Amino acid sequence: MVSITIDGQMLEVEQGSTVLQAAERLGIAIPTFCYMKRLPALASCRMCLVEVQGLRRLQPSCATAVAEGMVVRTNTPLIDETRSSMLDMLLANHPLDCPICDKGGECELQDMVMAYGPRESRFRDAKRVFHSKDIRLSPVIIMNVNRCIQCQRCVRMCEEVVGAVALGTVEKGMDTAVTGFEGSLASCDQCGNCVEVCPVGALMSFPYRYKARPWDLAETDSVCPHCGTGCQLTVGARRGEFMRVRSKWENGVNRETLCVRGRFGLDFIEGRDRVKRPMIRRDGALVPVSWDEAGDYLRQRLSDVGSKAAGGLASPRLPNEMLYQFQKLMRTVFRTNNIDCSARWSTPFDALGPLMAGFHSRAPLEEVIGNDCVLVVGGNVTEENPVTEYLLRDAARQRHIGLLMLSTRPSRLDADSRAVVRVPPGGETASLAAVVAGLAAAAGRALPGELFADIGATTGSEEPDRLAAALLKGRSITTLVSADLLRSHQARATLQQLTNLLQLLRALGKGVAMQFLFDRANQMGAWDMGVLPAALPGLRPVGDDVARGILEKAWGTEIPPEPGADFDAMLELCDGGRMGALYVVGSDPLMAYPDREFAKRALAGADLLVVQDTFITDTAGLADVVLPAAGYGEESGTFTNNEGRTQTIRKFREPAFEARGNLAIFDFVAALRNRALGLSLQGEIFGEIARLVPAYQGLTQDGLGTDGAFTGTAPSPQAGEFFAPPPAPIAADGLMLVTGNGLFHNGYLSERSEILNTVADAPYVEMSERDARQLALSDGDLVAVRSARGELTAELKVNRRFPPGLVFVPENYRTLRLNSLMRRGEYPCPVEVRRAHAALGIGAAAQPEALPEVPG
Repeated sequence: MVSITIDGQMLEVEQGSTVLQAAERLGIAIPTFCYMKRLPALASCRMCLVEVQGLRRLQPSCATAVAEGMVVRTNTPLIDETRSSMLDMLLANHPLDCPICDKGGECELQDMVMAYGPRESRFRDAKRVFHSKDIRLSPVIIMNVNRCIQCQRCVRMCEEVVGAVALGTVEKGMDTAVTGFEGSLASCDQCGNCVEVCPVGALMSFPYRYKARPWDLAETDSVCPHCGTGCQLTVGARRGEFMRVRSKWENGVNRETLCVRGRFGLDFIEGRDRVKRPMIRRDGALVPVSWDEAGDYLRQRLSDVGSKAAGGLASPRLPNEMLYQFQKLMRTVFRTNNIDCSARWSTPFDALGPLMAGFHSRAPLEEVIGNDCVLVVGGNVTEENPVTEYLLRDAARQRHIGLLMLSTRPSRLDADSRAVVRVPPGGETASLAAVVAGLAAAAGRALPGELFADIGATTGSEEPDRLAAALLKGRSITTLVSADLLRSHQARATLQQLTNLLQLLRALGKGVAMQFLFDRANQMGAWDMGVLPAALPGLRPVGDDVARGILEKAWGTEIPPEPGADFDAMLELCDGGRMGALYVVGSDPLMAYPDREFAKRALAGADLLVVQDTFITDTAGLADVVLPAAGYGEESGTFTNNEGRTQTIRKFREPAFEARGNLAIFDFVAALRNRALGLSLQGEIFGEIARLVPAYQGLTQDGLGTDGAFTGTAPSPQAGEFFAPPPAPIAADGLMLVTGNGLFHNGYLSERSEILNTVADAPYVEMSERDARQLALSDGDLVAVRSARGELTAELKVNRRFPPGLVFVPENYRTLRLNSLMRRGEYPCPVEVRRAHAALGIGAAAQPEALPEVPG
């Protein structure tokens, strides 16, 4: 520790701290423009100059390291005069257009001038003018270069945090100007973080332009509803109308950053395809009715179903309280464990349970990725979890952690990685097994059990061996696992190999941690709340008599002791005519399930299909009953993000039309079965979760605070069994199709955002340069992708970093009906790609599909 005196106050701080950081600890305000906590000091604005005893010149406090016995003064006449002069120089060329500037009222330059600036300027020359009109850099970002104060925040944020390198500077001195490549941001991420950090009105949000003043807005702190990173954000609304989103610099996993979906994609709540009233099917068509009529109809249909099986599917975008109450409704009112929270994959709980219990870490991501090595397995973190990517890049560049990548799709993080293993589509399981073998061989140890005596034979590739060697050098290793791995029919084997890897690392004395990278806002919460066929709340097995007994006592009823059917098995029951009632809440399995033909046939085979949703979906078009539910921002609750951090999502507007809150609808449905769910208010249900779900015990809503609160981690069990390596994979002959999220969309929800649709790519097919060349295709060509099931057409994007044999189509475009190409149990999907006839148009399918009409 180092002793330092600032303005007469003595303080001990860590060696290497700056004067500015020490002053902040004392509550002494030092003005800055160019300084940002997450970036190395630039010291260009000269606003933070201070006097240091013994030094002749003023020193920039943001870049001056503390020293033992240092005496600093921050408020002398010389400092006041210097700050005033610096502001006077900035104002010399700054246009005085505050009344029409969108930054008015929250402009840092305004605040600085009021606090430290001159009362009258000494400059009388004409102001420098770069452009007479604002420049539209992209559909969402507009620039007034004349207002720029050259702090470089935007350029550094874009390059060093986001990694896009879309902004730069031209010229020098007072003629320096920030711009995009050739005056455009066409190739950037459109995240708007440059707008967020701009201290003046030089970079502005075009969708928010001239819409409101800060003092007009009612602002509500909440959590992003898109991916599982769990970014905090502030929603601004005026008289109930959505206006904008901004981030809070000091709070949450994301701090001042958001991705394009979080900053510009919340206007999906204004989607025009809202379910306005309850609907029931009459004479083959859905017709709007009152809630009372819908209740009478649903009561009779539920009675007609009798004792046949029931099942439920809930969206992992719903808050914890709604998910908890849904599984409680299914288990106590419908008397079934046929419950699931994903239509895109089946969750192999027998493999997931040991992995979660033994290795899952509920801790801040920034802390978890501070380990020596971070291994990212599967997916494309750049596009699936952009803000997580920002943090990983920062850890690699600033803290020099060893970043290791094992995936099929390349990501921007590859450039900052020490080792990259590019695996063929579906090859993650075999590659993980090879890494385990290479690690065991490099460590000079055999894995436990005779079964693994010859495991070294499974390796032989340089890339997994290089990754294994990097893991061996690390003292502590974090593994981040993409949820995309769960799509494969080999998901169970993949999770088992991950368990093998983590057990071996622990046996070698390494500190290990693991977190999932979910692409849905509350997937972690959905698992915790027990929206799984084989797991109760708290991820405890349904067959656990003690856990089940605790819930039965609290709920006052028995719970079926046998595991239920996952969604895939529920569809089999539907297809066989054995499903009485299927209850779908907030999900669209007809679009998401990886076999559209089978899903459509199966859903039509259920005796009763009930859909509870905010928007009209393809699945709603097949339903017998459609119930309008409140959407994001229309009810409060909590999300649990990938870290295990539980945060509050807050209501900022009333439900539209005749929609009701999800909890109220669950009570409505329970009453139709002459049952009651007990507690029905969000706060009461959170209290029950905190009593009955082990990881949430001790949490209170008030205790969540600004940054949320972390759920607990159960004690890690002793090392369990090692799993057999998978059979040697059969090399794929031809092209293999995989899917996931693109950068600008998340699932199908964000496609309702008009703002995102202005920046998002048109539906596209991505493949390697080598494959495109062999097929005589070029970037931008209209191509047809054909499988044994169907065909779609879209524009081709040639990616030079893609491995041969890989075809990627985002799952985010409804018009493509991507799942019509897929067959259940077969992922990745074999396809052919060829040039398409322009007359087909994007999204045209070989077998056009007619869906029932749904009233608007």
